[in-house]
This record gives sequence, C-alpha cells and structure tokens, in this order.
Amino acid sequence: MPQDKDFAAPYRITDGRRFRLRDIDPGDTGGLKSKDKARESLAAGVEQLAALQEKLYAQDRWAVLLVFQAMDAAGKDGAVEHVMSGVNPQGVQVFSFKSPSPEELDHDFLWRTARCLPERGRIGIFNRSYYEEVLVVRVHPEYLKGQHLPEELVTKRIWEQRCEDIAAHERYLSRNGVKIVKFFLHVSKAEQKRRFLSRLDEPEKNWKFSAGDVRERGHWDEYQAAYEDAIRRTATKDAPWYVIPADNKWFTRLAVARAVVDTLEGLDLHFPRVGEEQRRGFAEARALLEAEGGGKAAKKKR
Repeated sequence: MPQDKDFAAPYRITDGRRFRLRDIDPGDTGGLKSKDKARESLAAGVEQLAALQEKLYAQDRWAVLLVFQAMDAAGKDGAVEHVMSGVNPQGVQVFSFKSPSPEELDHDFLWRTARCLPERGRIGIFNRSYYEEVLVVRVHPEYLKGQHLPEELVTKRIWEQRCEDIAAHERYLSRNGVKIVKFFLHVSKAEQKRRFLSRLDEPEKNWKFSAGDVRERGHWDEYQAAYEDAIRRTATKDAPWYVIPADNKWFTRLAVARAVVDTLEGLDLHFPRVGEEQRRGFAEARALLEAEGGGKAAKKKR
C-alpha cells in the first residue's frame, strides 16, 4: 500500500507534452482498497491542512489558488466540502463560475476570474474557471458569437492561442506569489450515468439533476479531447494539473487533500517571527495586565 504522500503524486502533471488522458484510469484508487483507511487518512489530511492554512494566513506572503474542473457529477462540490471542512472560513474564498453575464462578455475572457483571485494569506477556490473558455466554448463554438470578438481574431488557432494566454497568465501569477494547483476530476462515462440515475431515483437528489447535463453527454468524446489538449498545453511546474480518478469519491477526496497539503508544505510556511523589541513590549503588557488584579485568581481557576 502506498504511503499517504503517494496518493496524489502519481496524478501530478507538470509537463503535458506526453500526457494522454487514457493513461489514467477513472476507477484507480492508488492501491488503496479500504474506505475506512481512506477516511482516516482524509481526516489526518484535513487536520494538517487546517494547521498549514493558519500559518499561510498569519505569514501573509503567499496566496493559493485551487482550480477545479470536471465533467458533470464528477464530485467537485463534495471534494471541496470534505477537503476544506477543517479550515478557517475567513482564510478561504470560493467562487463558482457559470454562464458569463453580459458585462463579463464585454471584457476579455480572463477578466471575470481575475477579479476573484485570492488575497495573500488566503486560499481561493475556483469551481470551474477560465478553462471553460477552452472547454465548453470549444465544444460549443457558437458561444463565441456572444463574446463580440472582431471576426479576424476568431481563427482556427483560437484554442491554441487561448491556452497560450492562460499559461502566460498563470506564469505571471506564480511570479507574484500566487501558487496555482489545478484539478481535473476524471470520472468515467459509466459512473456519470450511474450518478445521474441516482439523482433521478432519490428524491433528495432531484434538485441536482439537469436535463442539460444529460444532453452534454452527447459531446463526451469532444470534451475528453478538449480536456486532454488543455492539460497538455498548460501543465507546468509552477501551475501543475492533478488528474484525479473520480469514480470512487472516497479516494478522490483523499487524493485532492493530499495534493493541497503537499502544495502548502512546499511553501515553507511559518508564523511571523517576533523580534526583541516586540518581546520587550510583551513583558510590559504582561505587567499591565497583572496589575489589573485577579491574575492569581484566574490562574487558580485554570
């Protein structure tokens, strides 16, 4: 059985030139067969993440951006909910990007997400992102008409050019202290069908079902090709992709948690160090507090 640190590493893509989506099995569990073991490891990962996030917030040097992309019903919401369950909400910013508004369509395609980038010391989560512009819009090129682009700019190279722009954008952010980690939750077509049927069969899940999601299944192969091309063109050491098997939610959540913990551990996070002058101030503050009275009584109560 692999060690916890190996649950994410095999799915990390930092150079996409040789990447093939078919090389990753959506049903893979990294050799882990016990759901109970996975839950224990996830709980430990969530605890580690909470401690690291506290240092990230206190240090106020790095920002972390987690980008989640997936086919419908792959489990993005559940992964975010479980992995981030232990962190301080004040240190996390979550944004979900659906169809762009008229105002957003009147700007460049990176504008609406750029406004939502995390501040230093915080973790930002994008539930879908600027990658929709080389995924959904690529599969449905008719959406380009709503973006009011000059006709001469809509060429056969537009998807390649947009991937180039995304890679340049991520490189710029990484050079400015934004650590970017991107997740593609890789679910199989058969498992997506099972989850859609579950949404139809179980009343408490009916609200999750959308007929439009089923129609999009008709473009499955086009989406797979678009994801593969986007990952190949934008996977770098500074902004890696994790292509996480998503047929087993218990493993998906564990692998995502491990990837986030590994990322934060690589940032050399620590609490701000206190200088001698500040320490002298501590002594003065202690003396003032104890002079108020009640100090000894308070100690006895503890």
